[in-house]
Amino acid sequence: MRPASSAVFSSLTLCWVSVVAAAENSEAAIPQKLPPQSVFIDPRSFAVLNQNGPFRNDTFNQLFNPTSTAPPFFQIFDPAFLTILGPNPSFHIVASNDTFAFAHEAPIFVSELDEVFFASNDGGPLGNSDLNHNNKVGKISMKDVDAAFQSLKPGETGKAFQVPVTELVLPDTIQMTNGGTGPFKSSLVLINSGRGPLPPSIALVNPNPPHNATVLLDNFFGRQFNSLNDIKVHPTSGVFFFTDVTYGSLLAFRPPPVLPNQVYRFDPMTAEVRVVATDFNKCNGLAFSADGKTAYVTDTGANAGLQGNDFTAPATIYKFDVDPTTQTFLNRRIFAYVDTGIPDGVQLDTAGNVYTGCGDGVQVFSPSGTLLGKFFIGSVSANMVFAGDGRLVIMGETKIAVAMIAAKAVKLSFP
Repeated sequence: MRPASSAVFSSLTLCWVSVVAAAENSEAAIPQKLPPQSVFIDPRSFAVLNQNGPFRNDTFNQLFNPTSTAPPFFQIFDPAFLTILGPNPSFHIVASNDTFAFAHEAPIFVSELDEVFFASNDGGPLGNSDLNHNNKVGKISMKDVDAAFQSLKPGETGKAFQVPVTELVLPDTIQMTNGGTGPFKSSLVLINSGRGPLPPSIALVNPNPPHNATVLLDNFFGRQFNSLNDIKVHPTSGVFFFTDVTYGSLLAFRPPPVLPNQVYRFDPMTAEVRVVATDFNKCNGLAFSADGKTAYVTDTGANAGLQGNDFTAPATIYKFDVDPTTQTFLNRRIFAYVDTGIPDGVQLDTAGNVYTGCGDGVQVFSPSGTLLGKFFIGSVSANMVFAGDGRLVIMGETKIAVAMIAAKAVKLSFP
């Protein structure tokens, strides 16, 4: 979770011509043919900017875009990103509202309905939510998105659409939804930050009207959580893992924290809850490899809510081994440190590539931690979700972008 940022500009003045010139002696570094809406940026073209170069001094409001290409587009830093995109990708804004950050986080794809659910920003600028106002949960139909894409003329790129966004009416037990996953037993799994004295919670919600909800957890042995943030279902055990962090307090809609920022394990069958990872500045998003043996957790300490940004604090993705017996997170190591904003939500594809929402869109890293490329939207993305194979739905705060690509979604299979 993070407040939306409306100040977006590039501090670099390099152009595509200089990128090509810098790499002209190494043809292997430049793909011979680029797919639509894409730009290749050779890392050697900006490795040295010289004494008076266009250095950035703000990683939240100054984006790395050394081209004149207008978003949305694909930034390619490594030729391996072409495998993710495929030969003919497409990238468009499909819904927008400049006055409301309606598409913040908690994206969930329900294949039976062909719909993507999501939540608005809770407590941040343009979120229309605070101590006295709950945030909103909405959805879009991927059938509408597919119809919009099919209306494109050959070679037509960059066109923006406005598919309908439907707002859900949820029970009062659902307060400040900030994360989600599933479906789990035909229900949405929503994790909620709470509001004022109303407790943070994990709840199962019917994706169909009347959207009845069942709260599964709202305390740790009698203590309220700080403000629950993100949640994932372990891909083989079916147990829930979730993060708790102090953003509710930092954004002035929750009381002062009473617990450390930690990652928890919750068994929905027995209601057992325990800590599996700690010692974070601000743990945020999390995800698992397809076999469940590896966990990724983002630390968004560089964003301190209303207290401002600290460029020296973590904007980092950590990688862990998952203990096969206890499911505790072990052997913590740095997987990636992002160059713009903070890494918020995180997802994986079937090849093990790691996708994370950052200050300029979605950044994609190889399983070894190499930055392959970006789905560059020119503004903050807190999260994203695969709506089946080849459809990446990106939450862009005041807009939703959809990229049609070649990568495939990880399919959960519970015992």
